[in-house]
Amino acid sequence: MSSSTDAPAAYQPPPGRVGNLTETQEAALAQLKQELEAEGKLVPERMDDPTLLRFLRARKFDVEKAKLMLLECEKWRVEFGVDDLTKNFDFKEKEEVDKYYPQYYHKTDKEGRPIYVERLGKLDIKALYALTSQERQLQRLVYEYEKFLNDRLPACSAAVGHPVETSCTILDLQNVSLSAFYSVKDYVAQASKIGQDRYPETMGRFYIINAPWAFSAVWTVIKPWLDPATVAKIDILGGGYKDKLLAVIPVENLPKEFGGTCQCPGGCSLSDAGPWNVPKAV
Repeated sequence: MSSSTDAPAAYQPPPGRVGNLTETQEAALAQLKQELEAEGKLVPERMDDPTLLRFLRARKFDVEKAKLMLLECEKWRVEFGVDDLTKNFDFKEKEEVDKYYPQYYHKTDKEGRPIYVERLGKLDIKALYALTSQERQLQRLVYEYEKFLNDRLPACSAAVGHPVETSCTILDLQNVSLSAFYSVKDYVAQASKIGQDRYPETMGRFYIINAPWAFSAVWTVIKPWLDPATVAKIDILGGGYKDKLLAVIPVENLPKEFGGTCQCPGGCSLSDAGPWNVPKAV
């Protein structure tokens, strides 16, 4: 991942990031590194300063709590088989699953963050689980998180000229039914927990669009699963969301179905278009 020293002078890192730390935060980062090294738990290739700072921010720079969170994550990585997954996972059913529960990365917002889209309103649970399983859906989620950290963010950082550490998410609830949500609530709960506990501080903005009137009942179920800092990043919008999205996403990067002009050949949901997938010059 690009360091702040590579960035143009105009770029100002947000608080709590490399290049914008208070003395207390600098000391917390140094202490966390020192303790991990002393205990033989520091994994340099995976625990650079931006990563350690994500865990520290998630625990309000409480070193002991951040270290516990990080070590629990390391234990989970072994139990879940993350390293093997990143090398060998093949989601062969991706094209078919896309018809019944589209989940995809697509281009970037105006801050250079990768855009992640989920269309829960298109969910057909019976058709989905005839093709795949909840276990494979969670494996896919983790595989994509790893790709997000190791491929997408570095590519976005290089493209925009400064560190990019978070995503911009669009969750489309058009035509969603309460029964459809409750049929996947176990998956959503587990997915939320993985995101919050294992990949903290990677959400930049989160837009819930086409939220039906009944969504308040669903939100009552979801909200307790989330950290208050996460809840603060979520905008719940009804059908009048286009201006809000276009304020943060270039019109040419937003898929046409959400009010933009992008129409990728074969559909935006399967294109994987973005700086991470630019063909290399021969």
